[in-house]
Amino acid sequence: LDDQEAARLRLYLEKGGFLWADDFWGEYAWNVWVSQIRKALPASDYPIVDLPLDHPMFHTQFEVKKVTQIPSINSYFGGRTSERGAESAVPHARAISDAKGRLIVLMTHNTDYGDSWEREGDDPKYFQTFGPDGYAFGINALVYALTH
Repeated sequence: LDDQEAARLRLYLEKGGFLWADDFWGEYAWNVWVSQIRKALPASDYPIVDLPLDHPMFHTQFEVKKVTQIPSINSYFGGRTSERGAESAVPHARAISDAKGRLIVLMTHNTDYGDSWEREGDDPKYFQTFGPDGYAFGINALVYALTH
């Protein structure tokens, strides 16, 4: 992000916007992401936290009991869910909130919720394995963002 993009992103989020960053794996990708989001939302004012499973977002429409690791379809066919091996073995749902506690950035790291929606027609077994958890999490995130 350049200075103008960072300023516009911050303004968007401060005015009620919401951003969901998904599908980045491993520590290198996480560190790059953090370096970019910090241009718009400095750590001193906007800490990044792991969302606890008792956060209301996990219970908005569906009862989401875990952060599911959803791999790309190619990784799945290769017999693994972690796309970067041990380095990305643990999926995370992290967030940044504004001063009033409103969730403004959702970050799903070491997982790809988007693939659970966009791959449903590619392979029935992949969809049956990841679709229900992916849709439940995604619908909850969307409904929560729109109502808080």
